[in-house]
Amino acid sequence: MTHSDKAPQELPPPKAVTVSRDVQNFDLLIEDMESALGEAWGDIGFAEARHFFEQPEAKALEFIAMALDAEDEDKTVFLSEIIKSAKSKGINVVLIAEDVTPTALHQLLRDGADEFVPYPLPEGELHAAIERLNTPAPAPAAPVSVAAAPVAAGPGKKEGVIIATHGLAGGTGATTLAVNLAWELATVDKKNPPKVCLIDLDLQFGSIATYLDLPRLEPVFELWTDTESMDDEMFKYALVGFEDRLSVFTSPSDMIPLDLITSDDVTRVLDMAATHFDYVIVDMPKTLVQWSEAVLRKAAVYFATLELDMRSAQNTLRLVRALQAEDLPADKLRYVLNRGPKFTDLNGKSRIKRMADSLDIKIEVVLSDGGKPVTQGADHGLPLASSAAKNPLRKEIAKLASELHALGQSEAKAA
Repeated sequence: MTHSDKAPQELPPPKAVTVSRDVQNFDLLIEDMESALGEAWGDIGFAEARHFFEQPEAKALEFIAMALDAEDEDKTVFLSEIIKSAKSKGINVVLIAEDVTPTALHQLLRDGADEFVPYPLPEGELHAAIERLNTPAPAPAAPVSVAAAPVAAGPGKKEGVIIATHGLAGGTGATTLAVNLAWELATVDKKNPPKVCLIDLDLQFGSIATYLDLPRLEPVFELWTDTESMDDEMFKYALVGFEDRLSVFTSPSDMIPLDLITSDDVTRVLDMAATHFDYVIVDMPKTLVQWSEAVLRKAAVYFATLELDMRSAQNTLRLVRALQAEDLPADKLRYVLNRGPKFTDLNGKSRIKRMADSLDIKIEVVLSDGGKPVTQGADHGLPLASSAAKNPLRKEIAKLASELHALGQSEAKAA
């Protein structure tokens, strides 16, 4: 028989299949499947999936990649049945989801899906998910959320330290402090870096996403509207990672009323964050709201930023009176002076003392005026450590982070 007379060689059964409404809607998934598996994969629709699992060629399947978007959310019950059918045959399930609510995602994961990868696919993430499926371990390091936000996994619950920042007037550097303190804590120990989460609770004008050039994720709003249903997966899904070191819970993509959420909502989110992270940095709105009390009571440290001006002085008095009137712990406030006078400015030091005495407060931290590099770094989406490492403001925040971490370590050893 000549070469031309030979029967065409049969392709081996697929190692994996995509399951979707239309795989052409997920072109990046097609590329990644081809890159990972060559021709050893196929695609099927939702309607034919369960029937296919009963066929002989399905016995070679190692996993299915179920791709879905917002249009598929009304099929959640049906999709769950597909997942359960696959799992009953020993087939792993990877979810590829675009614009799917945390509630729907949580349901599918609870019904047996093994992995979740957001779409558009982060580079190399599908391959990493396949590797995890092929590398069983007693306690695998769980893949985390959108943009590979570094979240502590699993049963080893932490008791993270909650640190809040609250600007007593506009432009007093509360967000700059929050962002840079979070980054400095995340990098304070090169050998054993703490896990740090940065939360933007300014639901209307929060700018942490801008400071770090991060997207505001839709799941943030979804989570705030249903914190009672929140679990680990839903929380991770609302996080976005920065430089593989920091996890960020941004403000919602659209402005929402500050009273949309309650003290219970805030408490649930802070408790969830504290179980996964060593440090939780919370940037507060300037306005006192009903749920401010929840943060004040939860925080180990509550930094209130002010400047050497009349508006800061007046607002400090008003805040202290408001807290005392509600029998709230005003003594938990730690005052941070932003744009403090230079070391050689004796008149400036005298002004600080007079201000503190007149307000009956103690100014415990004095931060330098970082100048234009602060604004420039924020405009480029970078913390000062990356954009202006030698800036005096950066050095002072790094020192503050080191002191806080050292204190936390000593207290942990004492316990």
